[in-house]
Amino acid sequence: MIKHHLLLLCLLFSVFSFGQKTAIDLKTIGKDLKNEKSTYNYEKLIFKYKAYPKSLDTIESQHLYYGRNFGSNLVSTTEEDFKALAEAFKNGDFDECIKKGKVLYERDPTNLDVLLILLRAYDSKKDGNNFMHHLSQFRTLTDAIRSSGNGKSEKTAYLVNSVGDEYILLNILNLGQDYTRVSKPGKGGMFDIWSKDDNAVYIKVLYIDF
Repeated sequence: MIKHHLLLLCLLFSVFSFGQKTAIDLKTIGKDLKNEKSTYNYEKLIFKYKAYPKSLDTIESQHLYYGRNFGSNLVSTTEEDFKALAEAFKNGDFDECIKKGKVLYERDPTNLDVLLILLRAYDSKKDGNNFMHHLSQFRTLTDAIRSSGNGKSEKTAYLVNSVGDEYILLNILNLGQDYTRVSKPGKGGMFDIWSKDDNAVYIKVLYIDF
């Protein structure tokens, strides 16, 4: 539902520049986030993300986005609190949407689904400051996805944490409904190959099991 309402918003990111492609090492990311002495410690990164999202570089952004797989108390789109948030959005109750969204954001600040709903709500309320702040956060996380590969092969596939994030990426890449999908299992995740004529884009939805 959300991806359709926010297609135009997502397409804005297709004109932005993205960082250098860097290999994703999930085990290293998991260790770095827990290491209090590491530059990429979670508490250090989440402080920058919440206060100064534009200051995060590509590696830091990747640690935050892919590090969500190692987090606890995450928000699921199937839980009642998220469903209530989505219902408030659907009904156009943006004050309630922002109220509920803030609570879920504090639980799971790098959740793209929550960020998208908050963006839409703040946009509807003409709250430019909060909109631009969350937009910077959203761009930071989607930059991390874009920097994970080029989508031209299984080896260089874009890596996403969930199917929901995959559809967000598809909107950013401006891949429409005229693309067809073929799925195949791979090491550490499921590959989705989206193709149209001679063009194919590879996206890998990660399985985390360490």
